[in-house]
Amino acid sequence: MRAAWILKSEYGLEVRVVNVHTVKPLDEETLVRVVQKCGAVVTAEEHQVAGGMGSAVAELLARHHPVPMEFIGMQDRFGESGTPAELLEHFKLTAPHIAAAAKKAISRKK
Repeated sequence: MRAAWILKSEYGLEVRVVNVHTVKPLDEETLVRVVQKCGAVVTAEEHQVAGGMGSAVAELLARHHPVPMEFIGMQDRFGESGTPAELLEHFKLTAPHIAAAAKKAISRKK
């Protein structure tokens, strides 16, 4: 939500935030509908990106509505120790990083 606020207040970009609370079942109808309106996606997850929620969303969109995507989370690495704030920063799961990923995905829209 904070990343959405950054994008709106600093760049004038309107974004949507979708809470994908489960990978199975994946709310395919909602995701496709939102992506058709937005045209770009950033997924953010507090675990491995490969084989996670971002991958499930990418598979869905590849079949129904391909768009530019960015994936925030652990990029094929082992977990590490630290405070929650340190780990969020280390794995780029903070609002400024998510906002930057959104700008990158948006810049690739056709």
